[in-house]
Amino acid sequence: MRIGLYPGTFDPLTLGHRDIITRATQLVDRLVIGVAINRDKGPLFSLEERVAMIEAEVADLHARTGVEIVAHPFENLLIDCAQEVGASIIIRGLRAVTDFEYEFQMVGMNRAMNDRIETVFLMAEARHQAIASKLVKEIARLGGDVSRFVSPPVREALLRKFPAQRP
Repeated sequence: MRIGLYPGTFDPLTLGHRDIITRATQLVDRLVIGVAINRDKGPLFSLEERVAMIEAEVADLHARTGVEIVAHPFENLLIDCAQEVGASIIIRGLRAVTDFEYEFQMVGMNRAMNDRIETVFLMAEARHQAIASKLVKEIARLGGDVSRFVSPPVREALLRKFPAQRP
């Protein structure tokens, strides 16, 4: 069984994330979405909210693809999480060249710690390349329309976080 790990904070889950998840199902039999706890980033959504958001967003993918998809919170090293869940590949999404430099360094360090786990990069679809969770939160906070960047349920969750901005 091919197990892949797609890590991130997913604060919130965007259409760009959803695109990478959908495409990753073509590569693996089981996809673990590693939800980084990462207290240093000060997430808008709690861990429980992010996990629930992911589970709701990917429920239809299992039925369509047959790939088991699970959300798995983690707070340890990414390579250790990959070992824990039995992943043979780590899936990373790239939006721009600037992402690649950081990711290149991460691959080198991860391979130094465990050279049996490969990293696969998937480029986001062109229409999703500019989407970043940080920017989506800022747009929502300032009362902008995020409907082109997130699903309707995620948009509603953002509006609940910023009720004064509801149109």
